[in-house]
Amino acid sequence: MPVSALPTHSLSFPEAAPQLATLADAPLRRALDASDNAIVMTNSARRVVYVNQGFTRLFGYEPEEMLGKFLSQVLLGPHSDPALLASIRDNVSASGQFHIETLLYSKAGQPRWVSMVINASDTASGGPGGSVTVLTDITLTKMHEVLQTRVLEGMVSELPLRELMALVCREVERIAPEVTASILAVDAQGRLHPLAAPGLPPSVCDAIDGLPIGPRAGSCGTAAYLNQPVVATDIATDPLWADYRALFVPTGLRACWSSPIRNHQGKPVGTFAFYFREHRGPDALHQRLVDVCLHLCALAIERDSTHQRIHQLAFFDVLTGLPNRAMFRSSAERALGSLQQDAHPGALLFVDLDRFKQVNDTQGHAAGDALLCGVATRLTQCLRARDLIGRLSGDEFVLLLSDCSTEQAVQTAHRMLEAIAQPLDINGQINLPHASIGIAMFPDDGDRIDTLLRHADQAMHQAKSDHRHSLQLFSAEMNRRAQERASLEHALQQALAERSLTLHYQPQVLSSSPGTLHGVEALARWNHPVWGMVPPSQFIPVAEEAGLIHGLTLWLLDEACRQLAAWRRAGHDVPCVAINLSGRSFHRPEFAQEIGDALKRHGLRASDMLLEITESVMMDARPVTLANIDTLHQQGFKLSLDDFGTGYSSLSYLHRLPISELKLDMAFVQDLTTSPTARALTVSVLSIAHSLGMVVVAEGVETTGQQQWLQAHGCPVMQGYLFGKPLPPDEIEAWLCAQAVGHKR
Repeated sequence: MPVSALPTHSLSFPEAAPQLATLADAPLRRALDASDNAIVMTNSARRVVYVNQGFTRLFGYEPEEMLGKFLSQVLLGPHSDPALLASIRDNVSASGQFHIETLLYSKAGQPRWVSMVINASDTASGGPGGSVTVLTDITLTKMHEVLQTRVLEGMVSELPLRELMALVCREVERIAPEVTASILAVDAQGRLHPLAAPGLPPSVCDAIDGLPIGPRAGSCGTAAYLNQPVVATDIATDPLWADYRALFVPTGLRACWSSPIRNHQGKPVGTFAFYFREHRGPDALHQRLVDVCLHLCALAIERDSTHQRIHQLAFFDVLTGLPNRAMFRSSAERALGSLQQDAHPGALLFVDLDRFKQVNDTQGHAAGDALLCGVATRLTQCLRARDLIGRLSGDEFVLLLSDCSTEQAVQTAHRMLEAIAQPLDINGQINLPHASIGIAMFPDDGDRIDTLLRHADQAMHQAKSDHRHSLQLFSAEMNRRAQERASLEHALQQALAERSLTLHYQPQVLSSSPGTLHGVEALARWNHPVWGMVPPSQFIPVAEEAGLIHGLTLWLLDEACRQLAAWRRAGHDVPCVAINLSGRSFHRPEFAQEIGDALKRHGLRASDMLLEITESVMMDARPVTLANIDTLHQQGFKLSLDDFGTGYSSLSYLHRLPISELKLDMAFVQDLTTSPTARALTVSVLSIAHSLGMVVVAEGVETTGQQQWLQAHGCPVMQGYLFGKPLPPDEIEAWLCAQAVGHKR
C-alpha cells in the first residue's frame, strides 16, 4: 500500500507549529540531536513540530521534510502492522503512554525494527500539546533475539535440520518482509538439496533438488561453486540464470542474492539466498541479516552432519558402509514382525569368508579390507529391495530375505557363493575369495532374530567343517551339538577357574634300556563330576576355539613344574617333563617370560622341561612367534616337534629353528609291521634326525614287534602303552619303583 494511501486520521493534526517552538534552550537541542534515539514531538493536532538529528540518521528525513506531517505518512510501509495506529490511539488516550516494538520504513524504503515509546505531552505541563515519541533502532537486537536465540534454542531442543532452517527463513521474512529466503544444502558430490524455502513453490524446490553446482548454475549453484556471494539483480537477463530462468520467472521473483554457507574448514556446505520481487540487490539490513544467518546456518548444518556421522558410526560399518550388528538387529526385528503379521516365511543367511585370515597375513590388512568391501558389494547386488544385509564383525555378513521359501533361500545362497567366488583384483594381485553360508528359516528355525542368528551361525560352522565353499541348512541336530559344546565350554571355564583338572604322565623310555626313564609327557585330564572322564580330543579343541587354551597351557605348565619339583624332593629320578604348548600362546609377547617364571617359582632349570610345539608353530612367520622361540632357545629350553611327518612343514625349518627332538607320529608306528611305506618314512625321519643331531621319540608303541623294529633301526626313545599308559603322579611313582626293582634283579 503506498504511503499516501495510508489512513492518517488517527495521527492527524489541524496544523503544524514552528519547529523548536517549545525548545528554546540551545544546549537542550544539541543534547537531543546528539542522541542515538529518534525523537519526535507532535502538537495537539498530531502533526510533527520537532524531530532531532537522531531521527534523520535513523530514517533519512531532514527536519524540514517532517514538519507539519503525520508520522503515518512517512514511516508506515507495506509490511507495517495495520493495527498499529488504533493501538497507539487507544493506549495513549487511556493511559497517556504506549510502548511497542514495530516495523517502520526509512526514506529509502528500508525496513527498521524500532522500540517505540509514546508519552502524551499536553500544554498544561509545558509540552507541545500532542505527544513525545522516542524511537530506538532495535533491528540488530531483533535479529539476534529472534534469530540467534530461537535458532540456538531449536538446536538445544534437537529440532530436525529442515525445521530449524524453516524457522530461520520464516523469521528472516518477518524481519525483512520484502525478501523470500531459501536455504540449500550442498552434498559431498556437489549437488544442491533444498532444506527450507517456505516462500517458494514446492514445484521449484523439487526441480532444484539434485542439481549440480557450477560456474553458471544460477545464484545458488554458482555461489557454492565459487565459494563467494553472487548477486543477480535481473534473473531474466543474467547469464548465470540461463538454464533456470524459465523455472523462476513465473514465480514473480526478479532478483536473487545468494551467499555460501561455509563449515569450520571454509568449505561450502550450503547456500543462503534472498529473492526479491523487484530488480535490486541487497541493502545494509539484508547484509546484517545474512551475516547473522550464515553463522547460525553453518552451526546447524555442521551439527546435523555431526549427528549423522555419529549415527553412521553407531549403526553402520565404517569400512563397508553396511548396517552393523545393532542396526541390522533393529531392522530385522521390524521385518520379522511384518513377516509374522502377514504369515510369510523368511530366511536368515550367515556368510563367513573362507581363509580370510590368510589374506590379511600374506597380503596385509589393506588387502583384507579391499576384499571385505568387494564381497559386501557382491552380496548387496544379490539382494532385492526388501531384503536386509549387515556386517556383524570381521569377515562375517548376515542377510535377511523376506517372503522367501527354503528353496528360494538355497538358490539365493548358491548365487551368492558364485558371486563371491569371482576373481577380485586387489592392487594388481588376483584373489579368488570363497565363503561358507549357513541358513536358518523363519519361523521354523526360530521366530526371533537372536535365535535365527545363532542357528544360522551353527549351520555356517557345519558348512565349514563338512566342506568349505558350501552352504548348509540348520537342523535340530546341529542345535543339540551346539548346546553340548556351549555346556562343555562353560564347564571347562569353571574347571580352569577351580583348578579341578589333573595331569597324567606317560613314561618315555630309552630304546637301549626300556626300563630306563628318558622323561615323562604331561597330559591334561578332566574328570567331570557328572559326565565322568572327558577325552582331551573333546575339550582341547573347545579350549582353542573359546580362547581358553592359553589359560589351560599356563595351568599345565605350572602344575607340571610343581609335580616335578615334588618328585625331586621325594628322591624320584624323573629327568624331565615334556609339555604341549599351544600355538596361540606364542602370539603373546610375554609367553617366553611366563615359561621362565614358572620354572623359577618351583626351583627348576630350563633343562628340566621339554617344550613340545606343532608344525604350525614352526612355520608361523609372525615376529612375535619367532621372538618367543628365540628367547626360549637363549634361556636353554629344548624344543620338541610333535607329530612330525603329518603336516606340511619344510625340512629347512629343522635347520633354522632350535629343534632338538622329533616325535614320530603314532600313525607311522602303528603301521610299521604291515606297511612298507610307513617303514620307509620312519627310516627317513630317523636318518634326518640323526644327521641333524636330534633325538627321535616314537609315539604309540604298543607291541613288541614295533619295539623291536624301532630298536633295530636306531630309534633312541619310545613311548606307548607297551611301556606304560598315562598315569596319575602316585602311579608314576609306583612305576618308577617297579623299574628300580627290575634293574636290581
